[in-house]
Parts: sequence; structure tokens; C-alpha cells
Amino acid sequence: MSRIGRMPISLPKNVSVEIGKDNFVRVKGPKGELSQKFNRDMTISQENGEVNIARPTDLRHHKALHGLTRSLLNNMVVGVTTGFSRILEIQGVGYRAQLQGNDLQLQVGKSHDVVYPPPSKDMSFDVSRDGRTVTIHGIDKEAVGQLAAVIRMERPPEPYKGKGIRYQGEYVRAKAGKSGKGGKK
Repeated sequence: MSRIGRMPISLPKNVSVEIGKDNFVRVKGPKGELSQKFNRDMTISQENGEVNIARPTDLRHHKALHGLTRSLLNNMVVGVTTGFSRILEIQGVGYRAQLQGNDLQLQVGKSHDVVYPPPSKDMSFDVSRDGRTVTIHGIDKEAVGQLAAVIRMERPPEPYKGKGIRYQGEYVRAKAGKSGKGGKK
């Protein structure tokens, strides 16, 4: 069996899970509500404050779906209880971020400021005082990661000076610049 798929998901007291027709699952918690439709082959059951996922056969695609379904469902439960966050660091002279109401405004060396509104009411931004770190908060792990990737692509870190937007803790390998010895004589 799948090691991840067979682990039960324990539900906190303030979280409710509704399993509907065709494996449509709705999870409600203190931070909000998430819903998702899972593959019909998987059997999702709830008993004694735990959610269990079972697969019909040992075929390769059922094994893959078993772990995937469990991971996605667990992320939904964690999202509505504690939420997810992703931290971006901004490096470069004149590069900074600031909040404009609920929107994130970036100044990253373009002729205009780039503005990102939060894609849903469940997501929010925090900017440090110096404008060098941006934290994205939300209950949907996939949406938080996707928004962080889109913002990072606005100015990815370049390998010569290291300027740009990067994930916290991301290592950018620096390249050597030109090493021309002497010029024309």
C-alpha cells in the first residue's frame, strides 16, 4: 500500500468535512472553506474524527491517486485550520514592495509599478518595513504557491549581481563576469 495514502487524516474539533456525490469534498474550518472534486475510483470515508482514503486495486495509477488524494485532502484540512504562507525576498538597488490598500505594489526596475491584487478574499499580503520581504498568506496551498511563482517571474533573480525576487532561502549561484585581459593595442 501507499505509505502516504494509508495514513488517516485526523480532524481538529473545529473542522467539518462533507463528502458528497462523486467524491466532492467540502472542508470548513475557522479560516474559511475549501472544496474539491477527487477521482471517483478513490473511496473517501469519515469515521471517529478521521478521514481515510482507500483504493480499489493495486494498479499503478490507483497507487499514484491514493497518495495524491490523501495529500490534497490533508492540505485542505491544514489550510482551513492554520493556513499557508510563502515568503519572497526582493534584492536590488531601488527594488521594493509596499501595500496599497490590499494590493501589492512592486517597484522592480520597470518603467511602471507592478500591482497585484489578492486573487481571492482568503489571500493577503504582508510587507516588511523596509519593503524587502513579502509574505503571501492564504488557505489554499496551490493558490499561494502559484501567486508566489507569478510574482517571482516579474523579476527572477539574475546570476551576475543577484538582483530580483527570490523565495526565502533560495540559493542563486553567482556567475563570474567578463574577464577580458587587456584590450586592443
